[in-house]
Amino acid sequence: MKNQVLLSIASTLLVVASCKSDVTDEATPTGSTSTSPVETNQPNTTYTPAFAGQTRAAGVRSTTSYESTVLTTALRSPWGITSLPDGRLLITEKAGTMRIATTTGQLGQPITGIPTVNAAGQGGLLGVRVDPAFATNRTIYWVFSESGTDGNLTAVAKGQLSQDEARIEGVTVIYRALPAYRGTAHYGGRIVIDQAGNLLISTGERSDLATRPQAQSLSSGLGKIVRITKEGNPTSGNPLAGQAGARPELYTYGHRNPQGLALHPVTGDLWQSEHGPRGGDELNHIQPGANYGWPTITYGLEYSGSRVGDGIQQREGLQQPVYYWDPVVSPSGMTFYSSDRIPEWKNNLFIGSLSGMHIARLVIENNRVVGEERLLAAESQRFRDVTQGIDGALYAITDEGRLYRIDKR
Repeated sequence: MKNQVLLSIASTLLVVASCKSDVTDEATPTGSTSTSPVETNQPNTTYTPAFAGQTRAAGVRSTTSYESTVLTTALRSPWGITSLPDGRLLITEKAGTMRIATTTGQLGQPITGIPTVNAAGQGGLLGVRVDPAFATNRTIYWVFSESGTDGNLTAVAKGQLSQDEARIEGVTVIYRALPAYRGTAHYGGRIVIDQAGNLLISTGERSDLATRPQAQSLSSGLGKIVRITKEGNPTSGNPLAGQAGARPELYTYGHRNPQGLALHPVTGDLWQSEHGPRGGDELNHIQPGANYGWPTITYGLEYSGSRVGDGIQQREGLQQPVYYWDPVVSPSGMTFYSSDRIPEWKNNLFIGSLSGMHIARLVIENNRVVGEERLLAAESQRFRDVTQGIDGALYAITDEGRLYRIDKR
């Protein structure tokens, strides 16, 4: 069934469960903004942003009538989603399975042959991408939490999907973010493939005070974005490879728990989202070799309410986030919208929000966030990942097992 609702600045009201909802507002001109940010709750801190618009940007609302459809509720803790060349969707489930879904919501059987994952805590089968030449080589790349004798770590594997789509064959683990640690949090876990065919992977700093400083260590693979070849080797020309003691695969460092990576469809630039502690979730425009500051600078607090380290937000040589959230929304998987189906969304960034229970739409101009909208906020779902399908629609998965299609009505 379909229900008509009005978009508000604070959220997009949509019907729940397995029905469609339409959104329209004929009175609002395309690209209009409001002086009222979408966030209305008090921040955790009194920290001062480094520049205007770094947090609580003006609210915007879509004027195009669109609908969201729940395609299935039968997924089990899905974590990553990407498109196959024929338009179907490949989805990872946290416990260690992959599923193929059609764009009408039909689910295939669990795909076997995947190495065992450690699904405790925040671990499991995480981000996934298919090779640009998948139609001929059938290669899939994925990130997962792997257990070893020294602890757990973020690992990357690849393999080929069998012709009957029942299993992954020829599996090889091509990268491990060392050192391992006996914890089950902050694995990072997203993966994208850049225009040159290299893999970019986000790794977490594993959360605990014992490992947190490794985000600043160039000899550690924790709290980083790494860039490797499809064989798992450091990419030639990586920006930190020449520094003494630096791991050659490092691309950037100073990250906490980066669960979002996306490439801009026009510039090819890499953008990243990461979880802050109590406040201080970040959106970063990634610059090769840069230090993004954690735990030296942050706009968040410890969960106890105390300051992190020296309680500073700026330091020379450390990158500022393009945008931050306080209170947190827990940004996870994200994608840029490149379709012409909804022109006002062109090149906007869409981010799944976990604790925020919505999809954040960010309007970005000159590498700054100039508008924010909250989509599907009435659904009460933890949005884990969102991708643009081959058909130009957005597809999103939630921790509760839903697969959504969001498209022009």
